[in-house]
Amino acid sequence: METVKVSPKYQVVIPKSLRESFGIISGEKMQIIAYDNRIELIRIGPMKKLKGFLKGINTNVNREKDKV
Repeated sequence: METVKVSPKYQVVIPKSLRESFGIISGEKMQIIAYDNRIELIRIGPMKKLKGFLKGINTNVNREKDKV
């Protein structure tokens, strides 16, 4: 577990070991979420990277007859 310090400008530095293991680069955008008394950072990737990530997913859905 790593420890970080909040600067007088309310900034924190992501430790180098975590940046390297997650491939985080300078200028990358992240979303911050308050969840269950903690703060989580989520990387925001380009939409182009999402192309094809659902390839092969089963799209057949069993529907009730009155919902068709």
